[in-house]
Amino acid sequence: MSPVYDRVALIGLGLIASSMFWAIKRAGLAGEVTGYARSEATRDTARRIGLCDRVCDSAAEAAEGADLVVLCVPVGAMGQVAAEIGPVLKPGATVSDVGSVKRAVIDAVGPHIPEEVHFIPAHPLAGTEHSGPQSGFAELYDNRWCLLVPTEGSDPQAVARLRALWEGMGANVEEMEADHHDLVLAVTSHVPHAIAYTMVGVADHLRRVTESEVIKYSAAGFRDFTRIAASDPTMWRDVFLNNREATLDILGRFTEELFMLQRAIRMGDETYLFDYFTRTRAIRRGIIEAGQDTDAPDFGRVKGKPT
Repeated sequence: MSPVYDRVALIGLGLIASSMFWAIKRAGLAGEVTGYARSEATRDTARRIGLCDRVCDSAAEAAEGADLVVLCVPVGAMGQVAAEIGPVLKPGATVSDVGSVKRAVIDAVGPHIPEEVHFIPAHPLAGTEHSGPQSGFAELYDNRWCLLVPTEGSDPQAVARLRALWEGMGANVEEMEADHHDLVLAVTSHVPHAIAYTMVGVADHLRRVTESEVIKYSAAGFRDFTRIAASDPTMWRDVFLNNREATLDILGRFTEELFMLQRAIRMGDETYLFDYFTRTRAIRRGIIEAGQDTDAPDFGRVKGKPT
């Protein structure tokens, strides 16, 4: 495959950026990939493992001369990074991101993007509970979805070019409006993470009473909660603070559903419980049929592979 961009800059070198680098190199999608991470230790690790063709010591150095700059930092840090790189962005370049929230990113980053630079937010729906520069792998995006969220007046050619990059990395690509994205992700990701964090917190409290039994006898359902709750705490703090309205809306709906479930259990309503679980089971079958998971034992997961 011929390069989509001559030079790509990755700002932030965790799981998502490192997987992007390996996927870009696998398919030959860029002539050069520069990278930057705030932590000197992360930059040293990146250099040691060959992550990025050139690891820079500032975000501006990495972004200067790049045709595509991808912000792979926590949502709460994107505005500051955008302010730093804004003055060095070359005309015609594209700035994108990988954040789980889109409206807050647009509000924070947009003001720092020069008029002659394209700003096209994006969100790859892929990840694992692992983080850091050594956690990435080229297959992370294979058959996963990446949502592009063009802003008002986005250049169609620039959007098509970014789509070609993500498709070249193995992703399925769709476009979505920012506020709708944030609502959808509140349902599919943000609130499930909130519930997982809460359930693990409850179990931790119980563990203090029962010593090690909660951990020792953990069944598959609880193990999946702990896998989700092991995700990067800085990233998820910023997600909840920056998608507050949609998250609270869906949490409210969840609470209503939970009350109805509590009542059915308390009243011994067999029909309600059976019908409810039948409907929810169909959602799982739909996810498998869409190729976004597998019904293999342990969901077919292998350590380090996509979740």
